[in-house]
Amino acid sequence: MIDMKGKVAVILGVANKRSIAYSIAERLAAAGATLVLCYQSERLKREAEDLLASLGQTGTARAIQMDVSEDAQIDAAFAEIAAAFPVIHTVVHSVAFAPADAIKNDFLLTKRADFALAHDVSVYSLIAVARAAAPLMTEGGSLLTLTYFGSQVVFPNYNVMGVAKAALEATVRYLAASLGPKNIRVNAISAGPIKTLAARGIGDFATILDKVTERAPLHRNVEQVEVGNTALFLSSELASGITGEITYVDCGFNITGI
Repeated sequence: MIDMKGKVAVILGVANKRSIAYSIAERLAAAGATLVLCYQSERLKREAEDLLASLGQTGTARAIQMDVSEDAQIDAAFAEIAAAFPVIHTVVHSVAFAPADAIKNDFLLTKRADFALAHDVSVYSLIAVARAAAPLMTEGGSLLTLTYFGSQVVFPNYNVMGVAKAALEATVRYLAASLGPKNIRVNAISAGPIKTLAARGIGDFATILDKVTERAPLHRNVEQVEVGNTALFLSSELASGITGEITYVDCGFNITGI
């Protein structure tokens, strides 16, 4: 049993109970961690507070606004976190965005502005969040993000997001080198396809699910709780020697050929 009592985990991207970030929050909370859930805008505040309550997080737990596209909001959010918690131990970055046209259209037609936006929100935000979080991680800790196998191979209707995820994975390695001297580990989980709200934006998603079931060594799709379990492990002292890694949680799909 992994014990996270006395640890503080800041989690970005808990959209609803079907999101991968919620499963991660659920496992961290069950292990005893105190959570800080970060929501994008004021209209999402009530939902974030309700999600905290559903996780049994009362007392010192917090819901704090943080729009990762704005440096001022990131700085303000971590100032608020610092006022409540002088030390944090885990940061989970489950944030990604690209305009719908940049995902569904022919990749050749990707617009400059859409490319820039996808990389700003999905990639640069990890750097900005890491920079703001590091001063509070005085005991070391874990910085974790979420990626997908579309960073390595071409998936239909993924397009610019696949390129952004490739950049995100490179960012994990460079941040791991930068933050290693502070004993802050940086890793990514490459989860298999899961029916989340975000996945609805990927055309013909059901076909991808079927192909994973057919080809993956375990002949099934991954479940959210399995991603949550891996995140808990990577956030704990059991993973103290692991950094700069992309951990696949996809029932083995990534090892298969045709």
